[in-house]
Amino acid sequence: MVNYLFTYSAILLYLACSALLFFHIKQPANTPGTLSKKQIIIIGLAALILHCFALYHSMTTPAGINLGFYNALSLVSIFITLFILTATWRYPVDFLAVILLPVSAFTMLLDINSNTSHLLPPNSSNALIFHILTSLIAYSLLALAALQAILLSIQNKFLHAHQPGGIIKLMPALRSMEALLFEMILAGFVALSISLASGMIFLENMFDQQLVHKTILSIFAWFVFLILLIGHWKLGWRGRTAIRWTLSGFASLMLAYFGSKFVIEVLLV
Repeated sequence: MVNYLFTYSAILLYLACSALLFFHIKQPANTPGTLSKKQIIIIGLAALILHCFALYHSMTTPAGINLGFYNALSLVSIFITLFILTATWRYPVDFLAVILLPVSAFTMLLDINSNTSHLLPPNSSNALIFHILTSLIAYSLLALAALQAILLSIQNKFLHAHQPGGIIKLMPALRSMEALLFEMILAGFVALSISLASGMIFLENMFDQQLVHKTILSIFAWFVFLILLIGHWKLGWRGRTAIRWTLSGFASLMLAYFGSKFVIEVLLV
C-alpha cells in the first residue's frame, strides 16, 4: 500500500512538473503570478525522491536486491531524471525535461504492474555493486545523448527546410544543442570506461557464456563513442555524422543490457 502511495504521488508530480515546464517555455518571460523555472524543477525533484522510495521498496527483498528488467528500467529513469533536472536548472533545456518526465512516470507504472526477478545476493561484493552502478550511470547519460541526437536531427531537418516553427521554437539554439550533446557523450564515455575497467579488474565472469554478448556489445559501443569523440575533436565531426555515430553506439549499448534482459526475463518467462 505504501509503495502504491509513493508511486502514484511521484507520477502525478512528474506529470505536473512536465506540464508546468511546457507552459513555462511558451509563456513570455517574467509573467506575473506564475512559478519560476527553479520552483517547477523543485516539484520534479520531489517526484524523484518519491520515485526513489518506491523503487527501494520494490527492489529490496529478503533474498537480496531485485534488479529485474522493470526495476532496472525504473532505476535508469531515476538517473536520467536526476541528470536532466540538474541540466534544466543550469541550462535552457526545458524541452528535454518535458519529454523525459512522463517517460519516468511510465516506467514507474510498468514497474508496479509487472514482476521480473534478477536477484543480487545480500553478500554481493562492493566491486560488483560499483560495476553495476557505473554501468547504469553510463547507460543513463548515453541514453540522454541519444535523445539529444534525435532532437538535434529533427531540429536540423526543420532548419534546412526553412521551417523554424512548431517545436523548433521550444528548443535551444542549434549550437547549444550540439555542445550539450558532446558534453553528455563525454560524461557517458567516461562512466562507460570506468564500468568496463572495473568489470575487467574485479569480475571473473565478464566473458562467461551468459555475459559474453553484453561484454562484446559494450566494448563495441565504447569504441564507437571513442571514435566519435576523436572525430569531433580532430576532424570537427558534427551534425548528421555525430547523430549517426551517437545512435549507433547507443543501439549497441541498449542491446548489451536491456536487450538481453528483456529476452531472458520477459519473453522467455
